[in-house]
Amino acid sequence: MKLLPCLLSSILCVAAPPALAQPAPSSPSPDTPPSPSLSPPLSSLPSLDVPGYMGTWYQVAWYPNRFQKQCLSDTTATYRRLPEGVEVINRCRNAEGRIESVTGLARPAGAQIRGDALQPAQLEVSFLPSWLRWLPIWGSYWVIQLADDGRYAVVSEPKREYLWVLSRTPSLAPADESAIRSRLVQQGFDLARWQTHTHASPAQGAR
Repeated sequence: MKLLPCLLSSILCVAAPPALAQPAPSSPSPDTPPSPSLSPPLSSLPSLDVPGYMGTWYQVAWYPNRFQKQCLSDTTATYRRLPEGVEVINRCRNAEGRIESVTGLARPAGAQIRGDALQPAQLEVSFLPSWLRWLPIWGSYWVIQLADDGRYAVVSEPKREYLWVLSRTPSLAPADESAIRSRLVQQGFDLARWQTHTHASPAQGAR
């Protein structure tokens, strides 16, 4: 995320392709969310263990967005706790095969850190230079799903316009993907926008 609009992206600046018209289904699909007007407000997890969330995550699925259009594969996010928040280092591979990276800062937003717990699991992220972070331009980062053992996480924001599925490994087990997708439908997300993100090689520093 290099420019101001990139602050809304939790991974790297990368762009959504033009929306394609979808024929109306004759009956509701299991992947069809409730009407936006009927969906309740999105909730984050009530608590997040901050040390357990640190380290490297692979982006394995997402809603494609215009802020990440240069990232064709191998997108990762690495988090490291700092006194002032969480350092975020995002990397991805572009069309020329080169790895791009950018560093930002995440901090609690409408939340508090009590000991090692972020309550609720709501952060905001900025990729502006440190001397410009006084500007009120930060993107929401809400953890809305997390596996019991921390092997995957799902990140979005209150309007459900952005979605990232993160994993400690370069791909999801089929059972995990099915569970994530089922829960996303319950949370009011449109799975027609879901796109898998590929990884050609293990990420450096992955744990």
